[in-house]
Amino acid sequence: MTIQLHGFGESGNAYKCALALELTGTPWQPVFVDYFRGATRTPAFRALNEMGEVPVLVDGDETLSQSGSILLHIADATGQLGGASPAERREVLRWILWDNHKFSAQGGTCRFLMNFLPADKRPEGVIPWLQGRFRAACTVLNDHLATRDWVAGGTGATVADLSCCSYLYYPEPFGFTRADWPHIDTWLSRLSALPGWKHPYDLMQRAFPPAAA
Repeated sequence: MTIQLHGFGESGNAYKCALALELTGTPWQPVFVDYFRGATRTPAFRALNEMGEVPVLVDGDETLSQSGSILLHIADATGQLGGASPAERREVLRWILWDNHKFSAQGGTCRFLMNFLPADKRPEGVIPWLQGRFRAACTVLNDHLATRDWVAGGTGATVADLSCCSYLYYPEPFGFTRADWPHIDTWLSRLSALPGWKHPYDLMQRAFPPAAA
């Protein structure tokens, strides 16, 4: 049975997993989840994932949620992108946890508020606060990449890179400009040059159609 990834194009967390499947050459099928029309709140979806979130990966008899867990599953299943040693694997996990708590959490939430939530529903003061937290995290990542090519791997990309990079490829504004972070910018170009890399909107169906030119 072909692996299924439940998600939608605007989800940076789903993109992390879709990109890992692409880069490892894993056959997979995207399953569109109409998040903005309440699909994750339905009984059918809650039976798939009680947390009511995407992404969800269905691999045979195993169903996984949470992007970090899915990324590690893909790395284990394929023998790729997981780190070359036990120490490197622990470093991969360290950066996935940091990304989920400090980086994607701030940037992804800010992007959602600025682009997908009506202006009259945006809580006052939250966007500037999130952008401040996100810039602080960008400083950590940019400084870390000043002396290395990859986030955790010594010789190549790992799922730690895919966890950290995902929201940074989206075109919607949320307070991130690549030119402001030269080491992150170089790293993103290095990642997008990998065989199999694709933009998030080329991997999964979008909930919102692209804006007219």
